[in-house]
Amino acid sequence: MTDTRSTPPASGDAPAATPDRRSPVTLSDVARASGVSLATASRAVNGSARKVRPDLHARVLAAAAQLGYTANGPAQAMARGRTSVLGLVVQDIADPYFSTMAAGVVRGAEQRGLVVTIGTTGRDPAKEAQHVAALRGQRASAVVVVGSRTDDAAVQARLAEEVAAFEASGGRAVLVSQESLPVDTVVVENEQGAEALVRALTERGHERFAVLAGPPGLLTARDRLAGFRAGAAAGGGRVVDDLVLHGDFTRDGGHAAMHRLLDSGFDRGCVLAVNDVMAVGAMAALRERGVDLPGAVAVAGFDDISTLRDVTPALTTVRLPLQEIGERAVELLLDEEGGGPRTVRVRGEVVLRASTPDLRRR
Repeated sequence: MTDTRSTPPASGDAPAATPDRRSPVTLSDVARASGVSLATASRAVNGSARKVRPDLHARVLAAAAQLGYTANGPAQAMARGRTSVLGLVVQDIADPYFSTMAAGVVRGAEQRGLVVTIGTTGRDPAKEAQHVAALRGQRASAVVVVGSRTDDAAVQARLAEEVAAFEASGGRAVLVSQESLPVDTVVVENEQGAEALVRALTERGHERFAVLAGPPGLLTARDRLAGFRAGAAAGGGRVVDDLVLHGDFTRDGGHAAMHRLLDSGFDRGCVLAVNDVMAVGAMAALRERGVDLPGAVAVAGFDDISTLRDVTPALTTVRLPLQEIGERAVELLLDEEGGGPRTVRVRGEVVLRASTPDLRRR
């Protein structure tokens, strides 16, 4: 893993013109109009233990007045003291990807005297902001949000606003996700890992690829699909567009998508699943349909979840240090170094197993 840092965007000299809008004014609008970050705007409007420069404070308040923004009363009234609670927000704690990462967060938190409370969204991205808001109300000292970002701009803006308010009230926040919000983030290099996987498979003689691509609006799934395409092109293979099927990011989603793929007439090639639990579901569907795995259809996944040790044939995948990612998120929370939002990048490791045999040896 490498740690890279970026500086906050430069502020403008004066508030921007008042936008013509029909929806309620948000704190994001105030930040944009005053040329400051969302976190700075929240600290200026709601109050915070972290001080805002007087000129920026005045600029934010002027923009808020110009736009007619109404501050959040509870945020302004919140006491400065924090509890020893670290809030962890995940999509599905039953998924080994999230539970393994959660174990890393718990381990890192316990070593530092923090108590972890876990909230799950049921894979509904809109609920992430709700959990962060609840943790702010409970005066949690920190929050880690683990989950892919979505292409829904409104959902993204809502989460960004809640994270900024959480930090403005004196808490610390870290995401395990894409670099889509102005907050410290642990980023899994999904596209790079997916490309490396398919390059390795083309070196084994695999040329024709189908993809179980997950939900179309999920950025993690989208990045991995892009990596699959790039790896196939670089290795002389191809991802067949008609064989890219979307479905839930779950075991049952992979199971259903695999059945649809077989119903389309697919009976030979390599199936790439954007995560391991979808791959496991796909393998179950292949067994149910009597398809030779891996003789006729090979399968590969992504993540290297712990339960793969019981899967037959052993699944080719991209290994991620999931528990270490959770621990690293806690380290970022407690690292007071400034300089703007920081990014820790995590690269996966291709692990070739029996589910994708070497076709050159046949």
